Order: sequence, then structure tokens, then C-alpha cells
Amino acid sequence: MRALIIKEVRGFIGSLIGQIVIVIFLLVTGLLLWVFPDNLLDLGYADLAPLFMVAPWVFLFLVPAVTMRSFSEEKRTGTIELLLTRPLSEWHIVLGKYIAAVTLILLALLPTLIYVWSIADLAVPQGNIDTGGTWGSYLGLFFLGACFAAVGLFASALTESQIVAFLIAVFLSFLLYLGFDQIASFDLLGALEGPIKNIGIQAHYASISRGVVDLRDVLYFAGVIALFLMATRLVLQSRKW
Repeated sequence: MRALIIKEVRGFIGSLIGQIVIVIFLLVTGLLLWVFPDNLLDLGYADLAPLFMVAPWVFLFLVPAVTMRSFSEEKRTGTIELLLTRPLSEWHIVLGKYIAAVTLILLALLPTLIYVWSIADLAVPQGNIDTGGTWGSYLGLFFLGACFAAVGLFASALTESQIVAFLIAVFLSFLLYLGFDQIASFDLLGALEGPIKNIGIQAHYASISRGVVDLRDVLYFAGVIALFLMATRLVLQSRKW
């Protein structure tokens, strides 16, 4: 499986899509934080909250763009059959591709740590930032990206078309991130509003971003990831039926 992970990571980093994803993520977040109106310098607050507000929306499109070719391209070129004949189980193949996608997400997040250093350096007094909230938000953003990656792999396993896989992944990711919040907003649901919101990602992302790591939030993210990875494995196994 290690060889598959290395191959996939090299494929992501070496591909134009992988490089574009990292550049776009850093460019969009950098412009919003430092250049566009109402940036951090204009607001005068040593707070990275704007980054963690916009980053999920950027991930909503960029992560599916990364994962859309994972299985779709293998199916289109016929190499999926060769891959499945290797001494690897479907589960190892899914995990290998998933770990590679998450690695790219980490590579996109790491350069943003310079924003933390910049804000801490500009703060008055120096270093006066909400450290707990900042690292909690980074953890939440990582979990969010990891969930989108699992959704993207599932979508890619469903079709030979990368475009279709991208659209399915964006739709499912949007539904998970914001869809349940919108459903819960209907007055007719009454007491069901809270439970329905908790099905979606946003409530757990907001909770962990406060700097308090609740085990329930961690288990939620782990559950969503496991669910979509198992669904991806099931799709691969269905080729044998």
C-alpha cells in the first residue's frame, strides 16, 4: 500500500490540477485576508476567523477537483482492472488513494501557518492571539477537508467521467456542509432542528473551531469519513457481482 500512496502523492503533486489547487487555495485565502476590502489590516483585529470562514467554501470546490480523477480516470483508461489484480485488497486501494488526497490537503494548509506568525507578530501586544481557537480551527478545517476527500473518492468511484464525479462530490459536500442546516431552518421541524443540524458538518466544524476539542465532534468526522470510504469500497466490490 505504501507504493500506491507514494505513487498517488507524486501523481497529485506532479499533476497540473494538484499544483493549481494549492496555488488557488493560497491565492484566494491570501487575497481575502490581506488585500481585498475588510481585510485583517483594515479591521485591526489579530484574528484569523476570516480564513476559517472562507476556507471551507474554497475546499468545497478544490477537494472534489483533486479527487475526481482518483477512480474515474482508472475506469476510463481501463487501468482499474490492473489495479484490482495487484496483491492489494479493495480496502487497501481506497485507503491508499484517500491518504494521498489528505496529504495534498495538508500540503495546502501548511503554508498558511505563516498567517498565524504574521498575525501574532502584528498583534498588540505581540503574540496576543487566541491560540486555542486558532489551532482548533485548523484541526476543524483539516477534518472538513478529510471529509470532503472521502466524499470525493466515493463520487469518483461511481462514474468514468471526471466532470460528473466532480459535480456529484460538490453536491454531496455542499449537502453535508450546509444542506442540513438549511433543512433544519424550516419552522415546521420544531424540536427536530437541533438533531438535523448535528447531521451536517457545519455544526461540528463551528464547535471544534472554538478551541475545545469535543470527542463527539471527532467521532462525527471519523464516522463520516469511514462511511464514505466503506461506500467507496462497496462500489469497487460491486464490479465483481
